Amino acid sequence: MAPPLLLPAIVLNVTEAVATRRSVRAFLDTPVPSAILREVVEQAARAASGGNLQPWRIYVVAGEPLAEFKKIMERRLATGPTSDPTEYEIYPPDLWDPYRTERYAVGEEMYALLGTPRTDKAARLRQFARNFQFFGAPAALFCYVDKRMGKPQWSDLGMYLQTLMLLLRGHGLDSCAQECWSVYPKTVGEFLQPPEELMLFCGMSIGYADPDAPVNRLRTRRLPVEQFATFRGM
Repeated sequence: MAPPLLLPAIVLNVTEAVATRRSVRAFLDTPVPSAILREVVEQAARAASGGNLQPWRIYVVAGEPLAEFKKIMERRLATGPTSDPTEYEIYPPDLWDPYRTERYAVGEEMYALLGTPRTDKAARLRQFARNFQFFGAPAALFCYVDKRMGKPQWSDLGMYLQTLMLLLRGHGLDSCAQECWSVYPKTVGEFLQPPEELMLFCGMSIGYADPDAPVNRLRTRRLPVEQFATFRGM
């Protein structure tokens, strides 16, 4: 397959970028130009930040270093799939409805596209393990935050990451934000060597979506606005 046309910034308006952003789980191996990666990482720092603390600390990996890290993770999962000691819980314990139902539904929709029934646990584990190969993406990002920061600063991380993903769409790129990396903070830290005061929040796969991959047909549903928003005086 020919590599996708490298689109100039900005090819989408904001509404189009929001509408087309999705979690891609199969990428082409087409390299992402370093200049684009540097540009979007810098531009995303215009995201809102309480008190202008800008608490995000970003590590971007591509090329040979990323290939090396993928091999490290392949060995890590093969020799000891048990996670590292984690520093935060991705979801609240005993997740309740409607949140539990939404989380369950997206998993079932994804595995249905892959033709993987619930009974085929080995196939599902293999698919989950692809998280730790960045779904074949040629570029990756890790987001850290100072351990002393509080919940408001964690919300700043989300605003930075969303801004970055929308900027990537402006270049015709796709991404997948991955909190699953938080279960291997020690392994990632040994590779990246961040300062001790930093804690790993998430990773992200970055690249060009594989248009032929069934998993990329997944479009997660969103709740009707009436279920999460209250409007008054309008």
